Amino acid sequence: MESTRNKLIKILAGNQDKYISGQLLSERLNISRNAVWKHMKELEKDGYVIVGKSNKGYKITNTPNKLSENTIQWGLNTQWLGRTIIHKETTASTQIIAHQAAQDNAKHGTIIIADEQTKGRGRMDRTWHSAQNKGIWLSIILRPAILPYLAPQLTLLTATVLAETIRSYTNTEPLIKWPNDILLNNKKTAGILTEMQAEQDQIQYVVIGIGVNVNQTYNELPQDVNLNATSLQIETNKDWSIKNIIQDLLVTFEKSYETYMKNGFSEVKQKWENSGFKIGENILIKTSRDQWEAAFLGIAEDGALIYKGIDKEEKRLYSGEIEWFQGGEMDYVK
Repeated sequence: MESTRNKLIKILAGNQDKYISGQLLSERLNISRNAVWKHMKELEKDGYVIVGKSNKGYKITNTPNKLSENTIQWGLNTQWLGRTIIHKETTASTQIIAHQAAQDNAKHGTIIIADEQTKGRGRMDRTWHSAQNKGIWLSIILRPAILPYLAPQLTLLTATVLAETIRSYTNTEPLIKWPNDILLNNKKTAGILTEMQAEQDQIQYVVIGIGVNVNQTYNELPQDVNLNATSLQIETNKDWSIKNIIQDLLVTFEKSYETYMKNGFSEVKQKWENSGFKIGENILIKTSRDQWEAAFLGIAEDGALIYKGIDKEEKRLYSGEIEWFQGGEMDYVK
């Protein structure tokens, strides 16, 4: 059930710059006039500028750009994604909070968002530098009615959503590096970490972690990753509204997810391969026991990388390290 605060935000957002009476709000929300006033005071704490006049009611004259449950939901045009938001100014990792919330029966579509992560992590426990108010650090809780072996498809879907969102804002052409990175100018600007709790034939929940470098300057990225990381600000020479990007990301994700649940993986696969980094080129595949050169052909429905080796047979790779050739030399884009 939608919270009273969410309902109030929807009403106010739909009547922005217009007075709406306290009596009407009381009736539509089924709460007292005093309760309406208390909700308004909570919005003011978030930075909303509210004008109240006798015989007219309340009017929002300014909305803040900072992140909070209220500001993200203000103007968020989704049906179920982000209807419940857990916001933290600082946390070790949104993934940790998401797992805890999911185990406590958090709803499908709940998101966890942080201004800063102190122990952000990516695939294979690599550190993800999550500076305060400089990027998007969020996790999404999903409870999809799909078999557990199909869960990697959600990582690929998320990658297409990130690429589409970044493209719409920056007018650049992001590329998706298998299995979970988004590149701009061959440098990493976003990553995905998908984790799951499941039984043999049923998913209990999936947590999709998303990290996007948005407003870092070159010097604000850790020196050890300056050669292979970037941000939207670096690539466009422009500061961006993190709140607006989050809202558009959630809208795009919800639409893509619903299409996927209705029609299957084929559209996701096509979008992914249209933006796939180095598809049709040679790569070097490294496992704990061996390494070999192969042609990168695309992705399979189970999320595997499809390649053709020296024996000319098509095969699948589910885990391993890839070194990507560029100009005949090794380009260490990790």
